[in-house]
Amino acid sequence: MHQKFEISSNHSRRNLKIREFAIIDKRLNNVKPDLLRPEDYVLLHEQTYEKQNIVKAIDAGMIALVSALRTPVFYPNADTIEEIAECVIALYEGQTTDPVELFPDKHDKSTAGAE
Repeated sequence: MHQKFEISSNHSRRNLKIREFAIIDKRLNNVKPDLLRPEDYVLLHEQTYEKQNIVKAIDAGMIALVSALRTPVFYPNADTIEEIAECVIALYEGQTTDPVELFPDKHDKSTAGAE
């Protein structure tokens, strides 16, 4: 399954939003992630966090941030949550202000040779 995460920070509202998307059309399973269109993805879940909690977790380190990002209904695998956490850190350190799109499938060994 192809997945995509959109990570954005709305500084004026003081929150962080992570949206999880996936391809659910089985006909698109063998399509390279680079060839997929935004409309091919379906929103599966949206999680919102308060900025102050995320900033505290960033200050406490990667393990604390991963723990803060995971919830009973949002629990990505270890590699993916680490990538998400790195994107969150980049957002809050001011390295980017634009929403970040993360495609964990691009780093998956099963699709790495196809690129």
